[in-house]
Amino acid sequence: MNRRTRTILTAATAVALSAALAGPAVAAPPTDGHDATRQAMRAAVADGVPGVTVRVQRGHGAWAATAGVGDLETGKPRSARDHYRVASISKTFVATVVLQLEAEGRLSLDDTVEKWLPGVVRGNGHDGRKITLRRLLNHTSGIFDYLADPGFQRTYMTADGFMKHRFDEADPEELLAYALANEPYFAPGSSFEYSNTNYLLAARVIEKATGNDYGDEIDRRIIAPLHLTSTSVPTTRVTLPRPSSRAYSKLAETGTGPTYDVTELNARLAYGSGQMVSSSADLNRFYSALLRGRLLPPEQLKEMKTTVPSSRETSRYGLGLVDRELSCGVHVWGHDGGISGSQSTAVTTEDGRHSLAANLNGDWSGSTEAIIEAEFCDT
Repeated sequence: MNRRTRTILTAATAVALSAALAGPAVAAPPTDGHDATRQAMRAAVADGVPGVTVRVQRGHGAWAATAGVGDLETGKPRSARDHYRVASISKTFVATVVLQLEAEGRLSLDDTVEKWLPGVVRGNGHDGRKITLRRLLNHTSGIFDYLADPGFQRTYMTADGFMKHRFDEADPEELLAYALANEPYFAPGSSFEYSNTNYLLAARVIEKATGNDYGDEIDRRIIAPLHLTSTSVPTTRVTLPRPSSRAYSKLAETGTGPTYDVTELNARLAYGSGQMVSSSADLNRFYSALLRGRLLPPEQLKEMKTTVPSSRETSRYGLGLVDRELSCGVHVWGHDGGISGSQSTAVTTEDGRHSLAANLNGDWSGSTEAIIEAEFCDT
């Protein structure tokens, strides 16, 4: 572990330095129509997040800005071109591949998990014979979320556990075992509960249906055709491509205490639920292309946009895609993502013409929700 990864800063130091250096690193004139968005970014930094990067695409015009810092030790600002871990935004990519395979007749959303992964989902009331692929993708399977397992949290999410295991290369079966050690949330199809285990399994189904690593399928079917040059599904790489900022976490449930540099980690632990790296420009391009029908035939896009009530009153969950109603009545489609040291969001209007992607390089405070509201409701 190098000097940076051992750096531990107090919360007071982190907040003070972030606030002192708050402000957009990419200057823009005050009449550009994004004043409210810029203010929301500054508010996130004032709330304690080290730095923010945002990019907006509207029609043929793009706007990008940053606030705060990308490195608490050096004070280096964030870059509008930063690469970052997008965490659960990966779910939209995975769902897109599954739906492409359906369009090709290689699988059906009504197939059971048992058909593709025989005997894999069994134990403590879980039964893959009763869970369809559709229920994996819209989180109505009831399968327990392996990230919520106390043993997983002790091993990978506490300060001591993270520092010991941040580079672990656990395989999907080990991760699934954490989930199956617990009882399901409910009978399949009877309710909604967000579970990362669903997308671990969806990625495994892609691999069974194609004979290839799910990441290779994402690369071939989405990344390459859309020329997403900053997007990847890393396997064992623990660093971020350049340019990038440092990532910080409290490694605790509270927003107080030491701040840890958690930039280097093996995101393979997130597998199909959140392994990917991207940039704001690439995420805007991806979601715009998706909503415009460039990646899926009309039938499959309609399936993706068929939603169920989620755990939030203002949003509904489709197949790896969230329909979010903002305070002003505008609907945006996309996904959020959180992983140690990183909070991300990417959304677009239904016509794909107005898109926003943002990342916070701290995971204990700040709000991407406020940034979305500012961009789509106050400009």
